[in-house]
Amino acid sequence: MKKFTQNPRTGVSTKSALVITFFVFALSSFIISKPKKLTNPIPQQVGFQIDSLPKLKIPDGVDPNDENWKGIDLEPKQPLKPLSVEDERKLFLLPQGYHIEPVLTEPAIQQPGAIAFDGNGRMYVLELRSYMLNADSKDELEPTSRISRWEDKNNDGVYETGTTFVDKLIFPRFVLPYGKDCILTMESDADNVYKYTDTNGDGKADKKELFTTKYGRSGNVEHQQAFMYYGMDNWLYSTVNAFRVRETPNGVIREKTGFNRAQWGVTHDDDGKLWFQGGASGLPSYFQFPIHYGNFEVPNEFAKGFDVPWGAAVKIADMQGGMDEIRQPDGSLNHVTGSAGNDVYRGDRLPENIKGQYFYGEPVARIVRQINPVVNEGLTTLHNVYQDQKSEFLRSTDPLFRPVDMTTAPDGTLYITDMYHGIIQEGQWTQKGTYLRTKIEQYQLDKVVGLGRIWRITYDGKERDKNQPKMLNETSATLVKHLEHPNGWRRDAAQQLIVLKKDLSVVPALKSMALNNKNVLARIHAIWTLEGLNALKIDVLQKLLKDTNPRIRIQALRASETLYKAGVKELEADYKTAMSDPNTDVVIQTMLTAKVLKIPDLENGVKTAMANNKAAGVKLVGEQIITPPKPRNMGPFGGAELSKEQKEIVDRGAVIYNELCSQCHGNNGMGTPAGNGKLIAPALAGSQRVQAHPDYAIKVVLHGMEGAIEGKTYAGGMMASMKDHDDVWVSDVISYIRNGLSNDASLVTPKQVAKIRASTNKQAGIFQYDKLIKSTPKEFQVADGLKITASHTSSTRIGGNVAPQSAFTYEGWSTGKKQEKGMWYQIEFPKSVNLSELQFNAAPIRRFTPPKPNTPPTPPQAIQTFPRKYSIETSVDGNSWEENAKQITGNEGDNTVLLSTSKVKFLRIKLDEGLDKETEEIPWTMRQVKIFGQQ
Repeated sequence: MKKFTQNPRTGVSTKSALVITFFVFALSSFIISKPKKLTNPIPQQVGFQIDSLPKLKIPDGVDPNDENWKGIDLEPKQPLKPLSVEDERKLFLLPQGYHIEPVLTEPAIQQPGAIAFDGNGRMYVLELRSYMLNADSKDELEPTSRISRWEDKNNDGVYETGTTFVDKLIFPRFVLPYGKDCILTMESDADNVYKYTDTNGDGKADKKELFTTKYGRSGNVEHQQAFMYYGMDNWLYSTVNAFRVRETPNGVIREKTGFNRAQWGVTHDDDGKLWFQGGASGLPSYFQFPIHYGNFEVPNEFAKGFDVPWGAAVKIADMQGGMDEIRQPDGSLNHVTGSAGNDVYRGDRLPENIKGQYFYGEPVARIVRQINPVVNEGLTTLHNVYQDQKSEFLRSTDPLFRPVDMTTAPDGTLYITDMYHGIIQEGQWTQKGTYLRTKIEQYQLDKVVGLGRIWRITYDGKERDKNQPKMLNETSATLVKHLEHPNGWRRDAAQQLIVLKKDLSVVPALKSMALNNKNVLARIHAIWTLEGLNALKIDVLQKLLKDTNPRIRIQALRASETLYKAGVKELEADYKTAMSDPNTDVVIQTMLTAKVLKIPDLENGVKTAMANNKAAGVKLVGEQIITPPKPRNMGPFGGAELSKEQKEIVDRGAVIYNELCSQCHGNNGMGTPAGNGKLIAPALAGSQRVQAHPDYAIKVVLHGMEGAIEGKTYAGGMMASMKDHDDVWVSDVISYIRNGLSNDASLVTPKQVAKIRASTNKQAGIFQYDKLIKSTPKEFQVADGLKITASHTSSTRIGGNVAPQSAFTYEGWSTGKKQEKGMWYQIEFPKSVNLSELQFNAAPIRRFTPPKPNTPPTPPQAIQTFPRKYSIETSVDGNSWEENAKQITGNEGDNTVLLSTSKVKFLRIKLDEGLDKETEEIPWTMRQVKIFGQQ
């Protein structure tokens, strides 16, 4: 017989609550969000427990007196049920005068992870529809997520009209509006960022273009790169990745940065400094100085008690850390454990005293925190504004409130993205036997999925800005005027659009604004808009370096870096002068600029600055420039550093390049101007050709090249042959070009050069571009129609795919069982191809020993999963096979096999030996598989 229990939130029966809740959801969603154009909605998946309540106990083998479990309440509980939008709103706690109102909710959107606005104020929503649909993160990497676009057509403050801009995405990492009807995004476990454009105005992207490559990282969905962000300096940044990228007329370039140690959140302040948000730390991760200057270790960045959250009583005590991280008796979090989303508020429709304050979400504590950054002697300390009151800016007693993003909006207010979700921890940490899994089952949190709300924060007497932006339809001259707007969002949007338009007609107006405008914020944006248009010249810059306002002098120093890298070396005298500036922040900025540019006599200049200025910030920065701190252990987030030998190769290549190549290709690889809009030689920085298969660059350097490149001609006419130089010389200079000129590609070995030299020894004269590009191996993609099969296939992570094609991504593929002789992995091509190279990565897996009571945890064991011995077979029909390479010894990390096949349709990797003598279950794994050849 079914039992109907009382709903602890409403006092009505569960059956009644089910009907009422669905009715309220439908009514509130109809009023708030009317998706006139939104199609194919996924039904809500909110579950309600009816028949019985879970019976829980402490897992076997767990010490009940362990600090994680001692005192746990295991009594049966009513399932936690979602509230209507209006009822959730009633449970928010805000400082006096502040209010919160919904602008977009389910069912129009589901599981929002972030939002972003385009120049017309239309809101793009990153909908992570596959996130934690159950406690085991099942189907998390299925292509069910999307990016939707919403607008408030009747200007009533509610985004009622929406379309699905991009659909069928695998857990997308970010959404960045990038000009008119265009966004940048990428999927989890992928390596490419794509540009999606709506070309016909129907609100749905119909054009997909590659924007940049080598942007991905391995890890679960919480540990991969996220939040691609357009900085005020016109570079694009993201969490996790220790580099920045930038689109140029000749390709997307990149530069190394410091490690930002962030997971979900990037923002910037009025002076363009980036603020990165940590994840598991629950704290801002890097904010002292711009990240492209590298890392500086600053003690006491957080005021005492900063790591203590003061959330409201949520009572359910569902914190991953267990009982020792729970404040009793209210069940709230007593130490920050997770954070998501961030924003330096720069709007104009909330109180003046919160401008420049930093906001971020702690979704485990169910809070949005307001931070006051206090700068003293050039160093910043962060203070929780409401710490003395044991409170936070925004709290809720609704356990399903999950703030994951904060955004200064076009209307001048602050928006909060609320995923409104049962589980807010990835499946790796919610497995059976954990404290958190026990709480998930106790309250049936895994049933609350498919929801999401976006809220607006308002204040008494300050109406939202109802003058909706129409920047996508405005001229560049009109956009320049927006650089004076009091809302930082509008200034940012105007700058980005002017730069993307590449409209030089506004340069005179921008110069005048940068030099003479009374609005310092407008001047700052004008400086960077000029820089973005490549129109900031030395005469204007040197005037700015002498400006009476230290904020302008700092911006001039930062912007000057672009010119110096392009060869304007006379700036060295200005840097020397700035080292003695009377303003501490200017001196610190000068040292940072000199460091990143590697100015001659850097150390003596820094020592002079430290002698003249005794401020703590000058001392700290100066000492760490002279004696850099030991890099932290970055775990899976940072890219591998070059070895000593590899650095020597790149350094030798840099000498060759600067002595021989820079005159035509430019000091920074961007090409040397020849007048009339032409370059002497093509840009090498950002070149996809240079960064693709190394055969192309090797052939060009050995034999030279002439002819139009993709329809473009150059004043220099041709590239001369360098084949008289030895293989080491050739490999050194190409390695520098591929890895040291704002590029990120593999180094080249003398062995590779020797192979190409031998295979092209009959080349008569220099290459014609069209012929050369056709002879260069191309990478075959799964999307080209490859059919992938394997003898065994298993998921490599909790919630992952069970599909052989995952070997082509960062997720990877695994046999799932011990390596055995005869195991195979097969690729079928849609047409016959000539194959030249196979690449794959075999990374170790880490296995944890179950903890024993009252003993410290054992470090994880690294298990090497590379194939010990394997062969490569090819076939024309899938029946008759020929060995192309046999008895190959695999190794940890990157594996490369050179092939030479003619017109085959099948390639198979086959294990020649197993691991019969091993007691451990060691599978065979591969990820980042790449196949090169020609059709």
